[in-house]
Amino acid sequence: MALRPGSRTDGDDLEIQHEINVTPFIDVILVLLIIFMVAAPLATVDIGVNLPVSTAPEQPRPDKPVFVTIKPDQTIAVGETVVSREALAGALEAATNNHKDATIFVRADKSLSYGELMEVMNSLRDGGYLKLALVGLETQATKR
Repeated sequence: MALRPGSRTDGDDLEIQHEINVTPFIDVILVLLIIFMVAAPLATVDIGVNLPVSTAPEQPRPDKPVFVTIKPDQTIAVGETVVSREALAGALEAATNNHKDATIFVRADKSLSYGELMEVMNSLRDGGYLKLALVGLETQATKR
């Protein structure tokens, strides 16, 4: 119940105002908007990698998948062609017809260290290829 100042007509009769003050509601909404605008960029991952769970069903395969293979001796192959790390971006441009949004399937020997795999993935990222999929062997689901 709100009173309107200066609206007295006779003595002690006060008129009731039938309007809702929405200013505090709008203030709260704007504060929440600012919080979400600041927090949203912090929730993103720096390297975009599609990592399926090992027990995931098989995904449909593209017509011509592009494979980057890292061998145990750290040599890199695009498809069946061995390339140097410096020529990796050029070989991928030729293999994908310069489509940077193509998914690149990365196969790495399990004896490689995580750091060596990340170096190749950083090279792919620097070349503009952000859609990466790691290839592994399928296993049966284990019950826990």
